Amino acid sequence: MQRLDKFLSQAGVGSRKEVKNLIRSGAVWVNGTAASGGDMKIDETRDGVTVNGAPVTGYRRVVLMLHKPAGYVTSTEDPRSATVMELLPEQYRHLRPAPVGRLDKQTEGLLLLTNDGALAHRLISPRYEVPKRYYAEHEGTATEADVSAFAGGLTLSDGTQCRPAVLKPLGAGKSMVTVTEGKYHQVRRMLASRGLPVTYLRREQEGSLRLSGLARGACRELTQQEISTL
Repeated sequence: MQRLDKFLSQAGVGSRKEVKNLIRSGAVWVNGTAASGGDMKIDETRDGVTVNGAPVTGYRRVVLMLHKPAGYVTSTEDPRSATVMELLPEQYRHLRPAPVGRLDKQTEGLLLLTNDGALAHRLISPRYEVPKRYYAEHEGTATEADVSAFAGGLTLSDGTQCRPAVLKPLGAGKSMVTVTEGKYHQVRRMLASRGLPVTYLRREQEGSLRLSGLARGACRELTQQEISTL
């Protein structure tokens, strides 16, 4: 059993405020009778709920791509800093998506958010070796020795062992880095360990998804085809 307003919100009907307005207007019916209020208890497995005559079937999965700007922490809440959740339109916030992995506060680029825990686990777990590609600007110029070191799997100063990764130099002060795991500040630490401290970092791709045509700070819902490729 759960509250009617929570059920409708999680089903994607609208925000809590929008749902309450719908109930108040008489648009929401339960088992053929107008709903009495948002605090009404329902059994989503047995009770028939309609909004303006259309049946509502409950939980709706959502997978979002966000172009994260610098200055936002990758968290659902933070008492000191703005979070990526504040960038989401209200129509998605009430579905309670959570960030898939993390981009540190100053890192920009592609960030996925979803309320599908199984999908999130598959994308995060090193077991599935989902590639994540980053564009980095850094001090110095990457060399073939650095490329070989990345390919062999770096060991960081604190003993952290990194899986083999791909470093592609792009000329003076620029590189592309592809990793298949997401340890704490990993790309920054890997480049720093080779004397290439990062000055700017942006995630360009995760799995088959590329960050293209999406303005900084904007988000969009993935298509079913895009989700299936993940």
